[in-house]
Amino acid sequence: MSVGILPGSYCGAAPLPAQALSAWNLDPLLLVALLILGFALRRSPAGLAGVMVLVLAFVSPLCAVSVALFSARVVHHVLLVAVAAPLLAAALPRARAMPTGLAFLISTAVLWGWHQPAAYDLALADMAVYWAMQLSLLGSAVWFWRAVLGSRGGIAAVLWSLAGLMQMGALGALLTFAPEPLYAAHALAPLDWGLTPLADQQLGGLIMWVPAMLPYLAMIALAGRQSWRATAGQGAA
Repeated sequence: MSVGILPGSYCGAAPLPAQALSAWNLDPLLLVALLILGFALRRSPAGLAGVMVLVLAFVSPLCAVSVALFSARVVHHVLLVAVAAPLLAAALPRARAMPTGLAFLISTAVLWGWHQPAAYDLALADMAVYWAMQLSLLGSAVWFWRAVLGSRGGIAAVLWSLAGLMQMGALGALLTFAPEPLYAAHALAPLDWGLTPLADQQLGGLIMWVPAMLPYLAMIALAGRQSWRATAGQGAA
């Protein structure tokens, strides 16, 4: 039977599979924050969709399951940086041209940095560090996607989205092929779910390697279509 391996984790102790579907997070402060954000973005369908993704990440049982399984934590992080972040970025007013390269480097460093074992385990054991992880992941990703959306010309957006896809896939590949479990935070709980810690880590790596690329591919397709329309329009003129 699992115990509270990480009593300081925001989402609580790792649940058993039979308890998972009832492990909703109804933290009043979180709910109020999400309601305020939803109200602020109420006129933007993309913004409201982004808020709903945050509800899925932090309110639904995924929050608790991500304490037990690294693979669920990967889903949580992918929802933040590759789904919620571009939706929120699209909801914000368009800014002037932003330094996309710098945004890419910082958002990549934040994502890779928090997946270093020492930083990751600390984030799941300390409430303040946990929120530093979540806010920095989301904030840096929103910055990156705002820069991509504000890129001059669709080709630039395509290339930067491709860069994001490649760095996400590279991190996923490293996690998939790591020869041993890296995270002490998930040393025991995966066993209750019928997974060894290494298998759980490999599953997380595969999720980051393959399904996580889909939002980037969608952005590449969208930017490519916009670039083609702009080129076609100039040719017609």
